[in-house]
Amino acid sequence: QVQVVESGGGLVQPGGSLRLSCAASGSITGGLATGWYRQAPGKQREWIAKITSGGSTNYADSVKGRFTISRDSAKNTVYLQMGSLKPEDSAVYYCNVYHPILDPAGSWGQGTQVTVSS
Repeated sequence: QVQVVESGGGLVQPGGSLRLSCAASGSITGGLATGWYRQAPGKQREWIAKITSGGSTNYADSVKGRFTISRDSAKNTVYLQMGSLKPEDSAVYYCNVYHPILDPAGSWGQGTQVTVSS
């Protein structure tokens, strides 16, 4: 299992940028992938990005070209750099750290609130 903590959320103006962090710890150290999700009030949780253990990335169309997922392996931390933020990006952002074979369900963090508003 993996313990996950998200941080970096806050209030930002439309068009602004924000970097979220996903710090992970646990007994599984190899082959981990990380997904970022978000959930706005009254809406389903939406997958927005992932990065595999090998560094491959994928993005939802809604954030492609604006968000970048990356990893700092030395810090065991995955980042979500969010740019050109829109009000519709407002949500609680969650990190899921998983192993495709050993722990496919993964572990969720507590979430961090992102509010994009003028």
